[in-house]
Amino acid sequence: MEYNLADLWECVADTVPEREAFIFGALRLTYSDAENRINRLAHYLLESGVQPGDRVALYLFNGNEYLEAMLAAFKIRAVPVNVNYRYVEEELSYLLNDSSAVALILHASFAAKIHSIKERIPATTLLYVQDDQADEADNGLLENLGAIEYEAALSKSSPVRDFAPRTADDLYILYTGGTTGMPKGVMWRHEDIFFGAFGGGDFDGRSVTTPEEIADKAKSGRLRCLPACPFMHGTAHWIAFTTLFSGGTVVISRDRAFQPTSLWSLVAEERVNLLVIVGDAFARPLVEALNNDIEADAVSCCTVILSGGAILSPSVKTALTDRLPGTMIIDGYGASETGGQGRSVTVAGSEPSARPKFKVNSQTMVLTENFLPAEVGVIGLLARRGHVPIGYLGDPVKSAATFPIIDGVRWSVPGDHAVVEADGLITLLGRGSVSINTGGEKVYPEEVESALKAHAGIFDAIVLGVPDEKWGERVVAVLHLRAGVSLDIAQINAHLRSHVAGYKIPRSVFLAPSIHRSPSGKPDYRWAKEFALVALSANEGLT
Repeated sequence: MEYNLADLWECVADTVPEREAFIFGALRLTYSDAENRINRLAHYLLESGVQPGDRVALYLFNGNEYLEAMLAAFKIRAVPVNVNYRYVEEELSYLLNDSSAVALILHASFAAKIHSIKERIPATTLLYVQDDQADEADNGLLENLGAIEYEAALSKSSPVRDFAPRTADDLYILYTGGTTGMPKGVMWRHEDIFFGAFGGGDFDGRSVTTPEEIADKAKSGRLRCLPACPFMHGTAHWIAFTTLFSGGTVVISRDRAFQPTSLWSLVAEERVNLLVIVGDAFARPLVEALNNDIEADAVSCCTVILSGGAILSPSVKTALTDRLPGTMIIDGYGASETGGQGRSVTVAGSEPSARPKFKVNSQTMVLTENFLPAEVGVIGLLARRGHVPIGYLGDPVKSAATFPIIDGVRWSVPGDHAVVEADGLITLLGRGSVSINTGGEKVYPEEVESALKAHAGIFDAIVLGVPDEKWGERVVAVLHLRAGVSLDIAQINAHLRSHVAGYKIPRSVFLAPSIHRSPSGKPDYRWAKEFALVALSANEGLT
């Protein structure tokens, strides 16, 4: 057996067939149940003409169907493609064409968008999952599209596991929008994504050394994981697969929108011990719910809260450990182009760093522009070697820039800047593409955002640069204050001066009723810039 994701899944399913794999509302699927359904879907895709290497687009909300579809594609050596369900028609058309998706699995309530672009996309096989938000018009459009209902497709297909051999070189693709530009498909080999982002059998602190060891680890697996973020982003399905490959159970919320009180109730009901979130956009409302609606003892089963994709501010980490003293808060760092790279752990009584500092794995280091190891205190590029992607789909130029081969070794260098500290930890500064050049000094938004959110009165913040005749770019901030809080610029500056250098302090600060973020919790810098420019022209900043 090779490190192939479908092979590894089947090994776990054969080892713990009666253990629960997926819980989704009233639906509870054992590994055996899920394996049966996944085989049926894989056969349906094969019979519909999907071939090895073909792309299967997943335009779905969270549900058991999302993970089933990924595994079904892997079984036949096809490639699942994540589709952001917030995309407008033009973005959808771009992604489906860029990926050359021949099959599309969607929730019924997305029928109108797909119908509007059907003549512009390559997908010929369409499956739809029924959902409460669909109406008669959606059903009519689906019929017009020739789409087949998901459960009906499974019912008429074979549950037999009789697929062709697979390899560790089979392809996994994750589309990432990043902070700028159109989505890009990051291509990984199965073996590399397994070790780079799917845990590598390492959730208990020891990686497997042979594929067969997965079975032994699965026997003792008792992880019960609830990904609160969308499966269409890497963080959620990476940890879901880490859970499955350890023989654990993935608990899936039925809420389409983030509902912190409902989420805590699900944690308590299903005795979840690992909650997966994305940064402060998820964590702050969860803290508020703990303070107002949820008894901490009811969710004390949750021994680990893992944040990936966006950094947690120190004040939020402290608030969580104050309310849940037995819970470990893990700030995980990584990117679609690197997989997991490092983590920062906060427990009750510890003092989280005011700046985002991480202990990184042995494959990660900070490099100079000449790809030499950066000395302590020198700003460089965070890079990873070893189990890294092979490139961007259909873009050899960007692939060569992001995944350079140096002395025969492929590196992943997506553009994050960092500094090596004297204690060996890495301080993350942020992505160079959103850094601000003000008067010749470089300012990284994440550092200033973290400092702002350390203020008790600031609920959320985005920092960005806007054009300035004198400085080139002016550092500005868009803030969402807590209810009943009033701050002036002098108070904010006084707070920031104990955290960051003077040139990093925003010269203009604007208030917004909320901060726009993606469904994964990442800041929407485009929205923030438009908001700031309008507010700046109207002279609406704090004084």
